[in-house]
Amino acid sequence: MIQRMGFRQGQVIYKCPKCCSIKPDRAHHCSVCQRCIRKMDHHCPWVNNCVGENNQKYFVLFNLYIALLSIHSMILGVQHFVNCIQGEWKECGVYTPPATVVFLIFLIFEALLFTIFTAVMLGTQLQAISNDETGIEQLKKEEARWRKKSKWKSLQAVFGRFSIGWLSPFTRPPMSTRSTSTVYFPV
Repeated sequence: MIQRMGFRQGQVIYKCPKCCSIKPDRAHHCSVCQRCIRKMDHHCPWVNNCVGENNQKYFVLFNLYIALLSIHSMILGVQHFVNCIQGEWKECGVYTPPATVVFLIFLIFEALLFTIFTAVMLGTQLQAISNDETGIEQLKKEEARWRKKSKWKSLQAVFGRFSIGWLSPFTRPPMSTRSTSTVYFPV
């Protein structure tokens, strides 16, 4: 039975004290999802899910695209504001000039906040991937019980072989080759 589950004879198997399931290497229990997640980075309220081994690529791309869209929105807001200053305010928009100014300032400020937040999240995710450590492992200062990969191999483990597919959320990331990441029991 142990061999069928992908474990070796004599291998230490950990059990999660919270959910009472077999705990794979580098897994952490999520108190929100109530389950153990392999290579869990954090529970994200934006996507209402844990960021872990099988969806980290999508989370990185989500942050990248939100940061780029926020920068684009900020540029458009500043450009519109400059055009209003250089031209007639009455032709600038549907609303009165003071309302237009308030809306543009709010848009630019909101875009700046989203840019900063998502760029920081993107940076921390890329740093965690390149160091072959999750955010939880970094916070807990856990000593690596696994053989760390090079930065390039770590990126390939999340995004797959280098291709244009790295930037596409429609290409699947490589699934774990470890047999203990998914355990099937006979019925």
